[in-house]
Amino acid sequence: QVQLVESGGGLVQAGGSLRLSCAASGRTVSNYYMGWFRQAPGKEREFVAAISWNDDNTDYTDSVKGRFTISRDNAKNTVYLQMNSLKPEDTAVYYCAATPRFGSGLNLKFKEEYDYWGQGTQVTVSS
Repeated sequence: QVQLVESGGGLVQAGGSLRLSCAASGRTVSNYYMGWFRQAPGKEREFVAAISWNDDNTDYTDSVKGRFTISRDNAKNTVYLQMNSLKPEDTAVYYCAATPRFGSGLNLKFKEEYDYWGQGTQVTVSS
């Protein structure tokens, strides 16, 4: 079993930056794909970013490309989301997710592909 705990959320002005962390415990996630999702009030949980187990591949939703960067430190069993140039529309609860699945059919943009989820951390961007 994998437990995920997010941290680093908070209140920031538009144009500011935050760095979210997701610490995994229970077992190593060094060979897991990891993702970040977010959910704004009244909206569906949506994909933000994902990273392969060996850092070779990353993917982002279009609205955050060039502003957000996902990274991981397997030695620390931790995944990060660096968020720059934040906008009010980035306001949401951000969730970390992990999956041990692999294969050409895996679509990391689908929340159904992930087996483990954190409790989320609130990010609020004021205008």
